[in-house]
Amino acid sequence: MSTAIYSHPDCRRHEMGDWHPECPARLQAIADQLINAHIDDLLEHREAPLAEEASIARNHTANAIALVRDHLPAAGDYYPIDGDTSLNAHSWNSARRAAGAAIAATDAVIDGEIDNAFCAVRPPGHHARPTEPMGFCLFNNVAIAVKHALDVRGLERVAVVDFDVHHGNGTEEALLDEPRALMVSFFQHPFYPYCEVLPETPNRVNVPVPAGSKGDTVRALVQEKWLPALHAFKPQMIFISAGFDAHREDDLGGMGLVEADYAWMTQQVMEVARQHAQGRIVSCLEGGYNLSALGRSVVAHVKALAEI
Repeated sequence: MSTAIYSHPDCRRHEMGDWHPECPARLQAIADQLINAHIDDLLEHREAPLAEEASIARNHTANAIALVRDHLPAAGDYYPIDGDTSLNAHSWNSARRAAGAAIAATDAVIDGEIDNAFCAVRPPGHHARPTEPMGFCLFNNVAIAVKHALDVRGLERVAVVDFDVHHGNGTEEALLDEPRALMVSFFQHPFYPYCEVLPETPNRVNVPVPAGSKGDTVRALVQEKWLPALHAFKPQMIFISAGFDAHREDDLGGMGLVEADYAWMTQQVMEVARQHAQGRIVSCLEGGYNLSALGRSVVAHVKALAEI
């Protein structure tokens, strides 16, 4: 498989304080582990472009965009958005790079330049609602890419797979009335963002699981819930919200996954993509805050994507 890694130095310039777990060191940990695993040279490295405002506006209101664009503080200061989300002087460009990576990867995969891609970007996106940033997230990178695939590139069916420990409420809201998109996920419940659990539909299979759930629980729900829905939907492309905070070493979650679980889930998604989507997958980094576990889990995920 031809697998590309999309990233940019701007994604390390957004930060929310030395105390904050969603920190620039996350991307360094990923880069280090890809080198340590001797797979970095086997991947194609591509620079994330800046997303245009019009592309972001396919998923976000003008007010949501202006909240980020127009409130950048002076260097060294922060502008608070909510209790755990803030802006620094570089946040606008960082957020545009993160969304731009997802869009560029989508185009490259659809055009056949690469088979699949992993976007090593931050800030993450799956909590960002169409109307506002939320929960470490400024813009919803995956939802923006989904709408680009549908509305610009003309795909008729796309799927989102979200394996972050937290419910991807922003993505769910963005796709709530979109019949061309299927979202499947699991998430620890009850847990942040404490949203209502919506019933399953042909376009929504978001499965709550209790704290302490391990790989056997997740593998069972993938086989019993996700895979039947994905095969029935027959997506032409799959997007992954790749959060690694369900790892047993991650203190921001309370689940018990390990690297092998992430590799297995990725392999299952790849088989669906092979059958229905010409193998087309774009994966975007979401959570994962224990730096060692994050780096190791991304290596497992990317090795599965690249089949190495």
